[in-house]
Amino acid sequence: MKRFLLVLGIIILSGSRVWADGYGVYNKDNYRLQSAPDEKILFILDFSNSMNEYLEDEPKCVLMIRTLKNLLRTIPPQTQIGLRVYGHRNGFTSMDACRASKCMNPICPNNAGNIMSSLDSVSPNGMTPITYSLKQAIRYDFAGFSGKKHIILLTDGGENCDESPCKFAMELIRTRRDILIDVIAFNVENEDDLAQLECAALVTSGKFYTANTACELANSLAQSLNSRKEVDAKIIPSP
Repeated sequence: MKRFLLVLGIIILSGSRVWADGYGVYNKDNYRLQSAPDEKILFILDFSNSMNEYLEDEPKCVLMIRTLKNLLRTIPPQTQIGLRVYGHRNGFTSMDACRASKCMNPICPNNAGNIMSSLDSVSPNGMTPITYSLKQAIRYDFAGFSGKKHIILLTDGGENCDESPCKFAMELIRTRRDILIDVIAFNVENEDDLAQLECAALVTSGKFYTANTACELANSLAQSLNSRKEVDAKIIPSP
């Protein structure tokens, strides 16, 4: 009930639409991605310690990396994409660990190969500074870019650095309408964490997905990249 009231209040406040979580069938061999060339896409990926946990007989980080690599191979070269990671290192103090967020690949065209290489150089280690990562992305990673900016945030848990991604998103939309945050909750079970993540997506007119298998993760990523009507993105059959 608490989660329902929270989301209902967000919808009334922001005028956001509730998007369905239905999954289509995505196969990297049958589809290619097509998006507007002026869209700026930033992947923000969770490399916190919990991504070492196993799902479907493999560490979640392995499933995430393999799934994203498969999808990156289908992205048109002209698409402007970048990568930020968080939780990839610990610190001497919790404050230091809560600043573990790094832009691995600045947003630019022809970046898929660079991002794939970066994914192989990172391993799960620390905490989950989601809100700090969003702040850094908006302040630095999108600096100098005009037009729509699209964040795809993938996490296997909620914020654990004493901040609120929901509260931050509500503050963000007061001054910025050019940023959309899609959130993929990967194997997240805690209801409060899910409510916070869903809020961060909905108040920015983004989408919220839950994925509990590698297949659902692939579908969530594909839908996030392709179903953005504002940029006329879509999945089209390959010839």
